[in-house]
Amino acid sequence: MYNEKKLGTFSLFNLWAGAAISLAEIMTGALFAPLRLLKGILLILAGHLIGCLLLSLTGLIGFREKKPALIASRMAFGRYGSYLISAANIIQLMGWTAIMLIQCANSISAITSKLAGFTGFTLFVVIVGAIVAVWALVVDKGGNALNSAAVILLFMLCLLILGLVIGGRGMVSSSGTRSTATTLSVGAALEMSIVMPLTWLPLISDYTMWASSAKASFWGSFSGYFIGSSFMYITGLAAVLFTGSSDIATIILHLGIGVAGLLVVVLSTVTTTYLDVYSAVMSILNIAPKVSKRLLILLVSALGALIALFFPMEQYEVFLYAIGSIFAPAFAVALLDYFVFRADRSTTTFNAAGILSAAIGTAAYYFFMKLDLPAGSTVPSMLLTAAVYAVFRSVLKDRNAQKC
Repeated sequence: MYNEKKLGTFSLFNLWAGAAISLAEIMTGALFAPLRLLKGILLILAGHLIGCLLLSLTGLIGFREKKPALIASRMAFGRYGSYLISAANIIQLMGWTAIMLIQCANSISAITSKLAGFTGFTLFVVIVGAIVAVWALVVDKGGNALNSAAVILLFMLCLLILGLVIGGRGMVSSSGTRSTATTLSVGAALEMSIVMPLTWLPLISDYTMWASSAKASFWGSFSGYFIGSSFMYITGLAAVLFTGSSDIATIILHLGIGVAGLLVVVLSTVTTTYLDVYSAVMSILNIAPKVSKRLLILLVSALGALIALFFPMEQYEVFLYAIGSIFAPAFAVALLDYFVFRADRSTTTFNAAGILSAAIGTAAYYFFMKLDLPAGSTVPSMLLTAAVYAVFRSVLKDRNAQKC
């Protein structure tokens, strides 16, 4: 990718800020409304601090080893063990591609219905899906400057929207806020903030492997996603509290910025979704390396558009938690193996201890969710996974020593 051009801090910042500027982030941030503004912002920032730290540390592995994310996962899980991670990643990326296309098509339909009396969900899914495919092909050929320019434009437009929202245009009450009937615990809010950066864990090394330095890899990724994602979450939170709606199309129509709003909707979808498509392709190549990358980009984009026509959006939160439950424990094993045990198991077929530890961590994730701990589910499940894996490695080491 990028024709082997090295990516500096600014390029990686733009790439990950672009990944964060999406309708899905606004929608998730809107779920924090029951906590009100100050408490919601604090939990958004705290969760993103944890999630982005894990994300950037994972990216360092790709930079140091110069390997794509799922190839690098072989170092922890072995060749066939990494296939399990690849399969899970392909599924979640197909889901994200569908979700982004659904949100984009719905928003475009709402805006064009008001401005021109025309709607067409299926048509807009197909059109935006095609744009995503072309964007992925262009960036793969070295079009990073185009993506960076789009992200800068998007950020300016989103600042405009947030400023208009907080400034009072479209407010539904004299107090400037709207009461919410639902509740949200501290632990659940923290988890929803942590989980969004975690969705990128299986693919960050696809990009940091091209970083110009370890500093660029870590800080470019961390700052880009932390600032971009936190900003979008806060935009969603403010939208509900100040306008009474988290629907971007409704907000755009209230603010009277139809054309600029359409640009935000389409560009934000493209700059995020092409990463999903590209990284799904990289995951497939981990399993079938001889398949054409360009063909896979077209096929994955088309499949994402097809899934978008049937994806049950009411299961969005369930989808988020499923991602956290799988990837948080899995990358607890990967990070521990790389930074603590300094092991490379890529020549082995299957790291049974790692897979079993991750499976235990996934079960623990849902157990901690039921407990509704203030610390959320990700951190406790990762700590438990790391402890279990350390015990397994110690036992295996002792057995091998006895055999000798």
